[in-house]
Amino acid sequence: MADGSQVRVQELGRLMEAMRPRLHRYCARMIGSAVDGEDVVQDALAKAAAADLGEIEHPERWLFRIAHNTALDALRRRRRRDGHDAELDLEGLGDPRAAADVRVAAAETLRVFLGLSPVQRSVVILVDVLGHSIAETVEILQITVASGKAALQRGRQQLRGWMDAPRETPALPPAEVIRLRAYADRFNARDFDSLRALLAEDVRLDLAARLRLEGATSVAVYFTRYDENPNWRATLCLAEGRPALLISDSELGDYVVLLAWRGERIAAIRDFRYARYAMEEMAVIADVP
Repeated sequence: MADGSQVRVQELGRLMEAMRPRLHRYCARMIGSAVDGEDVVQDALAKAAAADLGEIEHPERWLFRIAHNTALDALRRRRRRDGHDAELDLEGLGDPRAAADVRVAAAETLRVFLGLSPVQRSVVILVDVLGHSIAETVEILQITVASGKAALQRGRQQLRGWMDAPRETPALPPAEVIRLRAYADRFNARDFDSLRALLAEDVRLDLAARLRLEGATSVAVYFTRYDENPNWRATLCLAEGRPALLISDSELGDYVVLLAWRGERIAAIRDFRYARYAMEEMAVIADVP
C-alpha cells in the first residue's frame, strides 16, 4: 500500500504485520538492542491497534511516529531505572574516517547508535538504514527540514569514528552457564517433561511476533512442537552479550531463545523462532566454551 494513501482501521492489522520488520529495524537501533527493540515494536503496535482514528493519512509514517515515541518512552524508563543517563559515552573511541561508507556501517552495529543524540539517531536510521527521504523523515519526527539535515550530517560524522571501536565480549556468569547447559542437555535428549517441571507457576512465554502465554499449564504446551522434531538442537551462545540458547533448525535456520530464572525455576521464555527480522539484527556469538 503506497505511503500517502488512506487506510481504513479494519485494514490496519495487515499493514502492521507488513511493516513489522522495518519498524523493528528502527526500534532496535533506537534502543540499542534487537531483543529490547522487539518489546518496543510490540508496545507500539498495541498502541496503534488501540487507536480510534477512523481513516489514517500516510499510515506508514503514522506507524513510524508511534514507534519513535514508544522508543523514546522506553529510553526514558531505562534512564530512570538505571539512575543515570543510559546513552553510551563513545567520545574518544576513534578518529573520524573520511572514507567511511556510513550507509553500510549504519547497518552493522546496534549499540553504537546510542552514542548519538535521540534526534541524530532517529534521522540517521530513517535516512541511512531505512531509505526515507529527508522530507519523509522530518514529517515522521515532526521537526524542521533544517534540523533534520543538521542532525543527519552530525550523526554521520560521529558514526564514522565509532564503528570500528574495539568491544569486549562479556564473561558468562558461572551459575547461568550451568543452568543453560542443563537445559540444553535435557532439550537435546528430548526430555521435555523435565523442562516442563522447571517452569515457575507464573512463568511467561513470549513467542515473538506470534503469541504470549502465562502460567505453567499454558506454557507447558510450548515444548510440544519441539518434541515433534528430533532434529532441533540447543547450544549455549551469547545474544547481544546475554547468555542464551541457540536453536538449530534445518528449516528456519538458527535462532535464539532467552531464559529468565527465579532461583532454579524458569520465570520467562523469549523465543525468536518466528521473528526472523529480529534475528537478522541480533549480534550472536555461537560455540561459547
